[in-house]
Amino acid sequence: MSDPEERRLLTPEEYRAAQDSPEFLELKRRFRRFAFPMTVAFFTWYLLYVLLSTYASDFMSTRVFGNVNLGLLLGLAQFVTTFAITHLYVAHANRQTDPIADEMRGRLEAHEFARDGRATGTGGTEGASRA
Repeated sequence: MSDPEERRLLTPEEYRAAQDSPEFLELKRRFRRFAFPMTVAFFTWYLLYVLLSTYASDFMSTRVFGNVNLGLLLGLAQFVTTFAITHLYVAHANRQTDPIADEMRGRLEAHEFARDGRATGTGGTEGASRA
């Protein structure tokens, strides 16, 4: 990372070039392939729990052992599921998205999106320096 005194602000064109890059499109695709199905799965699981609690109270009050019933176990499973999804997301991000994001951040900080001609149209960064 560069010294804050030596950095210059990124231009909107540089951000646009980064956003239009194949790396960013791949980053979005990888994130969405994990996040959307996981969100649907957890929301379905949560909705099932709420519906069972509301409409299947006899089922949810089935004793498993002592004073512990299915409703209590399924409610605790909601917490376990939340932690499991968090763990899966962190592992997914470490393997699939963070390497691309780190590489893109490095390229943005080095102003490489301006240098390859896509950002300014001239291939240079003149006139864009600000502390």
